[in-house]
Amino acid sequence: MTTASTPVPAIRTPFPTLRTPDGPVPADAPAWNPQRGSAMPYHRYRPVHERVEIPEIRRAWPGHRIERAPLWVPVDLRDGNQALAEPMDTPRKRRMFDLLVAMGFKEIEVGYPSSSRTDFDFVRHLAVRGAVPDDVTPVVFTAARRDLIEQTFASIQGMPRAVVHLYTATAPVWRDVVLGQDRAGLHALIREAAEHVARLSDAMPETAVRFEFSPEVFNCTEPDYVLEVCNGLTRLWDASPDRPVIHNLPATVEIATPNLYADQIEYMHRHLERRDAVILSVHPHNDRGTGVACAELAVLAGAQRVEGCLFGNGERTGNVDLVTLALNLYAQGVDPMVDFSDIDVVRRTVEECNRLPVHVRHPYGGDLVYTAFSGTHQDAISKGLAHHERAAAERGVPVGEAPWSVPYLPIDPADVGRTYEAVIRVNSQSGKGGIAHLLQTHHGLDLPKALRAEFSRVVQDATDRSGREATPKDLLQLFRAAYMAEDGPVTLSSWAAGGDGFHCLVRRDGCESEGTGAEPAAALAAALEASGIAVEVLWQGGHPAEGGAVAYARCRVGDTPAWGAGEDADAVTASARAVLAAVNRALAGQRGDRSQG
Repeated sequence: MTTASTPVPAIRTPFPTLRTPDGPVPADAPAWNPQRGSAMPYHRYRPVHERVEIPEIRRAWPGHRIERAPLWVPVDLRDGNQALAEPMDTPRKRRMFDLLVAMGFKEIEVGYPSSSRTDFDFVRHLAVRGAVPDDVTPVVFTAARRDLIEQTFASIQGMPRAVVHLYTATAPVWRDVVLGQDRAGLHALIREAAEHVARLSDAMPETAVRFEFSPEVFNCTEPDYVLEVCNGLTRLWDASPDRPVIHNLPATVEIATPNLYADQIEYMHRHLERRDAVILSVHPHNDRGTGVACAELAVLAGAQRVEGCLFGNGERTGNVDLVTLALNLYAQGVDPMVDFSDIDVVRRTVEECNRLPVHVRHPYGGDLVYTAFSGTHQDAISKGLAHHERAAAERGVPVGEAPWSVPYLPIDPADVGRTYEAVIRVNSQSGKGGIAHLLQTHHGLDLPKALRAEFSRVVQDATDRSGREATPKDLLQLFRAAYMAEDGPVTLSSWAAGGDGFHCLVRRDGCESEGTGAEPAAALAAALEASGIAVEVLWQGGHPAEGGAVAYARCRVGDTPAWGAGEDADAVTASARAVLAAVNRALAGQRGDRSQG
């Protein structure tokens, strides 16, 4: 037995560049956890509490609920655009802008006009063409430099309204390493830039300008310093409820768990001056993979506005994902205030503009997010959809209006423009419930429960051998080949009803045998017995189908039971075909047993 102090022998692996952890097991580790110390240089990094002061507050946010959507502000045209290998040109930017307007966004960051000629030209395009609707406010982004601010104001000349978004990094590492400023020096620089913004706004009376400030890397900055700077700008810009200032507090680089970001936001929410004249905004990134959680907890903590990108595009691991955020609210019964009724159009447009694919498993929008391959998932979804239809009928409401409660599907795929065809798909991991669901929904075949289990093994064998997904068309072909084949040794020659009952003629190995009976089943059994086959029908059933009927039968020939199915315009003939199919499968099974013996 290996103990905490026992050295681990070197293990040959196909991954020679990886260093399998072989350090000691921690002395206080429970017996069930054998993980060993790694060679990763984790000592180089400091925990968040050693990097930034986390304000001590009596948290209120854990007890809050999000009951209304914040103001969503897409930054795809600025922050998202600067993260692209191939930044958008004006036609792509315009298509993205038109998408955002069509979805219902009312404040849109349209560019960083002092950063490039392309960005400047696009903002001018919007201004000259009058492309901004009356209820939409464009936001333009600028660093706290006099010449860049002037370029920014030149770009919005002629627009009826705009937000000028001023930013400066404020965290200690940025102050020391990048800007070469102490706290007082940086504060003076920010104030000077903000004064220039105010002067240029006064000189442009035809444009209603509001102001936004981002203390870049807010989450790594001393809380008292951010408060000092933001409150100073609130006073300088004379914020009022009818002309509020936006203080945008970015988690520019995620460094902590989302609860700590929420603590920082709640601290600011409680201490900002003129709180009714300040819009508290957040701009989370996703370096730790928790951008969505940061944004949601920040809203609980007092944030009223969220900046992000559709599907989370952005530098490094991305900006926070507005699609996920908005549809998370939707799944909780809260109006997202933007439209996702055709999620595929949204996704395709974003992919075209960004020239980046959206992952097939991306929440809400990926190709496969409403698709189940697992057998247990498929069975639950199939039953859930059937229950949902019954519940809607009992309420007397359309299926699309009934309360949603279907296992594994947090929202109704139809609400975002998806069809149910892609909800259940079949591969080697699938089970009888999903297979039966596809046969019923696509082909009208309602298999008996026992036959579902047997056919699922047929499908699994086929998909195991092929290694591929089985489409609904493939399933139908497999089912017909397995249970409806008419090329066996016994076939139905003719079927008729006369004054003395039913007459049936079957052919076996070229010889015909006749049977008569008061019921169709009795006539068929007599014909089969005359051909030398004693059949016991264990179960029969069926249902109407397009163009006629489908029947199922489970029969025993000797000691061999088998299922069969038949279809015909006539229900009685379909039933006879099902019995004959079962007989042929039983005979084939007996031949197989003999050959193996």
